[in-house]
Amino acid sequence: MKNIYQPKEAILEDIITESPTIKTFVIRPKEAFEFKTGQFIELTLPGAGEAPFTPSSDPNVKDKIDVTIMNVGKVTSLLHSSGKNIPLGIRGPFGKGYPLEDFKGKDILIVGGGVGLAPLRSLLFSLFSKIDDYNKVVLRYGARTANDIIYKGSIPEWGKKKKVDVVTTVDVGTPDWKGNVGLVTTILKDLPVDMKKAISIVCGPPIMMKFVTLKLLDIGFKPKDIYLSMEKNMSCGLGKCGHCRLGSYFICRDGPVFTYEQLKDTRDIWD
Repeated sequence: MKNIYQPKEAILEDIITESPTIKTFVIRPKEAFEFKTGQFIELTLPGAGEAPFTPSSDPNVKDKIDVTIMNVGKVTSLLHSSGKNIPLGIRGPFGKGYPLEDFKGKDILIVGGGVGLAPLRSLLFSLFSKIDDYNKVVLRYGARTANDIIYKGSIPEWGKKKKVDVVTTVDVGTPDWKGNVGLVTTILKDLPVDMKKAISIVCGPPIMMKFVTLKLLDIGFKPKDIYLSMEKNMSCGLGKCGHCRLGSYFICRDGPVFTYEQLKDTRDIWD
């Protein structure tokens, strides 16, 4: 019988610095590993503990996983200070991912903030691989400064793909920054989407997600067409510990992807 608590063996193959506080860890599992975009894993650092992360890599790639991590806690700090080729463990995948079948034939607006672009990167790879299934993909991404933007080399290339439109912004500009300056909500004006057949997907810090959601509602998106990645306080990944309880939902079991329609009447969803 499969032991759901037993991590699968893996090796940390490479570490890519994305920003002063964010790195992408390239992990090679001992055996092929499958996940759906939007699902998450529990990443184990032997002797230190484990923490939940959503893969940022292409779900079509089975022999390695990218996980983009901000240095914010015990396990993440140890990972950030580690070197390559150390042993790791993976549990999962857990939760429900993005319902790609429901996105077919639609304009897809993706709004990311900071390290929230990480799980959206996995989604983008999935959309790019079958781009003809969708009408268009519109990405709007914001970071605190230009130095805090992740995937700096990839974002311009994404914007060159067919049926893809990309705009970035920073909260605080610098003399060498030529793009928009302002919160990510400032680039949600005059969107090239048909509201009659559009859906939106949001991932980022809770305060960013709150105001982006309010903006999307204001410009005409319906609650059922706003998808939120609620990666909040997940711990066991199995709906057992209760740390991720949100109203009647367990984020690790019932999410982390929800529609705003599911959550709009729940108290304190942004806390």
